[in-house]
Amino acid sequence: MSNTDFALAVEDLTVSFDGFKAIDALTLYIDKNELRVIIGPNGAGKTTLLDLICGKTRASAGSIKFKNTELTKMAEHKRVRLGIGRKFQTPSIYENLSVFQNLEVSYPKGRSVFGALAFKCTDEVQAKVQVVAEEIGLSDKLDTEAGLLSHGQKQWLEIGMLLMQEPELLMLDEPIAGMSARERELTAELLKRICANRAVIVIEHDMDFVKQIAHKVTVMHQGKILAEGSMDKVQNDPKVIDVYLGH
Repeated sequence: MSNTDFALAVEDLTVSFDGFKAIDALTLYIDKNELRVIIGPNGAGKTTLLDLICGKTRASAGSIKFKNTELTKMAEHKRVRLGIGRKFQTPSIYENLSVFQNLEVSYPKGRSVFGALAFKCTDEVQAKVQVVAEEIGLSDKLDTEAGLLSHGQKQWLEIGMLLMQEPELLMLDEPIAGMSARERELTAELLKRICANRAVIVIEHDMDFVKQIAHKVTVMHQGKILAEGSMDKVQNDPKVIDVYLGH
């Protein structure tokens, strides 16, 4: 496979903080329409890896290619425009706006100040809001104030706000933290739906959840990749049991 066939190609990526290599010559390839889960002990560098991909942190060395475009020197907002969406652990929704309005304001209106001023809620945007609301399971909550949603629904709304921008790579950091069992089930279904036309990277600790959703699992340890493959393969890997699953 040539690198052009991947949604994301990370090669020899390194980032050092005061001499400590948080990410150490890491290489990772994500296919289009793949749902990849990254697991590993705390301090393995999982969140730092997402920070490097979205541009929150700058790489010290190595390459990150998305749709064959080199990202390492690119500003964060330009990466968003290119089609990279990132959800952090705490939801950042507009609590006092309705679900509909939260989705509506996330629509990339030509992505410029001028575009925002000339912007009207067109049929196109309304149609897009309906499609996304359906995808995240909130179509019956469009008029509800976002602050009144359950914890899980707020997480889904935030995923919806990213989906409004039609990202081709979506990165989610512990999306089911604090959710009820039913919300976890619905989130698993949601993630399976949304990776049908984009690559999705999820960082997660809950192994039962990982088993339900992952196409492939990457285990990180000390800024490197320790193992990669199906959940079964990774679970039975002595190195993984030793540093992670055994604790």
